[in-house]
Amino acid sequence: MMTPYWKANWSPFKRLKIKWYIGKIAVGTPYFLPRRMVKSKTKPGYLEFKPRRFGFDHTGLGWKTKWYDTDYRFEWSPQISFVFWRWQIVATIVPSIGKKYRSGIDHYWQAWLYYEYDTDKTKSREERIEAARKAFPMASTIYRKGQEDEVVYWWNVVLKEKYL
Repeated sequence: MMTPYWKANWSPFKRLKIKWYIGKIAVGTPYFLPRRMVKSKTKPGYLEFKPRRFGFDHTGLGWKTKWYDTDYRFEWSPQISFVFWRWQIVATIVPSIGKKYRSGIDHYWQAWLYYEYDTDKTKSREERIEAARKAFPMASTIYRKGQEDEVVYWWNVVLKEKYL
């Protein structure tokens, strides 16, 4: 099942934006550089991977659950990649949470997945957010060399002002 990640734009979470990359092939889709499977010439009956020279690749939001049903783990952002010869154009969908908390992309998607799949949709958005914050508190300490440690409450970073 593909997660309808675009629904985050109409939710209490900050809007999504497109991050562009244009240059030599360098962006994986999701883990490997763009590639295709072809029949092996050296091993009959086998397939092997060859670099893609032309074409499109699309990946949806990559996530999994780890230890229990609500333990969401972010894997990769949704993206569309177009390859032609040695060049690549990639449009990646990322949350607009600001440069200071760039590392918070995983927290954004984990919170959104919890809100989307594990809160009662018959309740108001405010009630759903309150329940999610209670059941899925997201606080962590950021350690930066030469600076004071900062405790970040990720719900305050990923939600729109109206819902704080």
